[in-house]
Amino acid sequence: MPLRTRDTLTILVGTALWAIALAVVLLVVRPADPRPVWVCVAGIGLGLFGILYIRRRDARLREPVPAAETGESEPRRP
Repeated sequence: MPLRTRDTLTILVGTALWAIALAVVLLVVRPADPRPVWVCVAGIGLGLFGILYIRRRDARLREPVPAAETGESEPRRP
């Protein structure tokens, strides 16, 4: 049996931490080099992509498997 995890919560926390890091970089550090800002923006973007990916995956796993594949109607297992 696969281990159940709270993927959406984990990704949301990580994305929020990148947003906080972006605020700190912009308001406190104010770097002359823009790379730290873009690293934070990339972290936020990848977090948002991760949320969309996980939600689509979870919705797909909740769909019933066609009867031709298993002979029964049950949710897919990862």
